[in-house]
Amino acid sequence: MTVAIPPSGTAPSSDGLPAAPAPSDDGFWVEPGAAGETAQGPAETAPEPVAAEAAQGPAEATAPDPVADESEQGPTEAEASSEPAEAEVAEVVLRDAHEFGVYARTGGWAFALKVARSVRPGGQAQGETVKVSAKRFAELAGCSAERIMRYYKAWDKAADDGLVPHFEILVPGQEIDLPDSDAWLSYYSARSSASSERGTAITAAAEAEGIRPTKALEVAENPTALRAAILADPATARTARAALLDRLREDPALGTELARDVARTDELKKAVAAESRVADRIGYVRGIVEGGQVRTPAGQTIDAPAELRAEAERRLSLIDELDDDEEAGTWAAEAYDTVKELVVQAVEADPELRREERRTKFYSSLQRATKVFEDLTLDDADDLDDLYEDDMLHQLEELQKAIGTCITALRQAAPAPEQA
Repeated sequence: MTVAIPPSGTAPSSDGLPAAPAPSDDGFWVEPGAAGETAQGPAETAPEPVAAEAAQGPAEATAPDPVADESEQGPTEAEASSEPAEAEVAEVVLRDAHEFGVYARTGGWAFALKVARSVRPGGQAQGETVKVSAKRFAELAGCSAERIMRYYKAWDKAADDGLVPHFEILVPGQEIDLPDSDAWLSYYSARSSASSERGTAITAAAEAEGIRPTKALEVAENPTALRAAILADPATARTARAALLDRLREDPALGTELARDVARTDELKKAVAAESRVADRIGYVRGIVEGGQVRTPAGQTIDAPAELRAEAERRLSLIDELDDDEEAGTWAAEAYDTVKELVVQAVEADPELRREERRTKFYSSLQRATKVFEDLTLDDADDLDDLYEDDMLHQLEELQKAIGTCITALRQAAPAPEQA
């Protein structure tokens, strides 16, 4: 916004605002600022702008703007052009501006240089230089020696890479061209833990994730804060869970500990059992889609009919489209029950397949019964009197009758021998 400053001799109106300018000779209104520029030239070439401004007073005082507050818009062009030259600025202000500019261009290198040229390198005797120890420098600076040493080590690493001079070359007060600020974070770590083996691993992982190592190191140094965030925020808990699953691939011991925790927690055991059942049902449906075959209730493997395979594929696509936070249990149960029913219908619709299904089921039951009866032995019994019960004898007699009936039926169903 351009503030109109009334020309000399124009009296302000009664309300404190400048009086309206007089019309020009040609009958048009002329903006006061434009008229002044026509007579005097551009504002930058006007003689002694500071003196002129002092005579007129601040622009806000002579021409207040009832519409907007210019304090929120920054200095106007008139104010910027009337700033004093560098030679007229106070020395303390000039020094602050220059130091700010150095830091803006170089970042932490500006402070690292102060440490590098004033702190005595390790192994150098005190009498050989006017430099002081890191501890003494920290006392003079009013901060910790650990902070000074982080700057010291950052400079040392950069010197080894040839980016800056070594400590021995520098003298107190010496100025040099500093590297760009972007290179600073590659050498400096704001936390002392970063230099440890654990810190190095965390730093590498943070860089691989594309985040600043200082953030990861801060979390690692405050496990209680991490716990609080996980307990309070579901999103943080999900992130932690995903990270633990990723770590299991490289840390079998952690996997064993987690499995032990699950086995000792009833709620987790039930949840694992339920999820295992869901996974088995989804696996059954997926096997039909990907393999083109299906197991019947009796256990025989057959080629899945086209209708069955299409329905299984449709059901599986619905499950795969679920979000990670959606429960798949109901969808898996419906898909499994539907597919199983279609399998039964396919078996019943084919006489040969139905007969083979009955034969497989009967033979499977016979094998299980045989195995159970073989395991029923009295070889380890010292005295049958200790084992005898009327119900035992009754059950064995009933079983003998059932087996006899079954043997008779099978003999009748046996094909007649061929005539020689």
